[in-house]
Amino acid sequence: MLVRDRLDVLFEDEEFVDLYPADGRPGFSPGQLALVSVLQFAEDLSDRAAAQAVRTRIDWKYALGLELEDTGFDYSLLSDFRARLVQGDAADRMLRVMLKRLTEAGLLRAGGRQRTDATYVLAAVRRLSRLELAGESLRAALEGLAEIAPGGCSH
Repeated sequence: MLVRDRLDVLFEDEEFVDLYPADGRPGFSPGQLALVSVLQFAEDLSDRAAAQAVRTRIDWKYALGLELEDTGFDYSLLSDFRARLVQGDAADRMLRVMLKRLTEAGLLRAGGRQRTDATYVLAAVRRLSRLELAGESLRAALEGLAEIAPGGCSH
């Protein structure tokens, strides 16, 4: 919340236009999705739980600069965003911008022993995406089975 108090917006969307979906769908702000990803990682939440937090938690709405009535987004946007984020240098670029702005706001100090590369973050993003994909595949398979045999299997 301190980031929001001092900076208002951590990521300016103009800097990350390339992270909007290329298929023409209206997208949630890349800066906001990046911040959701950070909060999601910090709280160890699934994509569904993070999207639910955006819809229901006042602290997340404040951090993202959303109105209380904002309905958030579908959880699938997070995995789509992460896929775009790991392409090219987008993750490193976001990390550099974040470090620069947090340092300028006095929230980080230069010269410490802080790790500034994104290797660990990218590995966690990929791991979360794979886990989320496996969970969603299992859910879709179970829903398909429930449609085919609504009463369950009986032998």
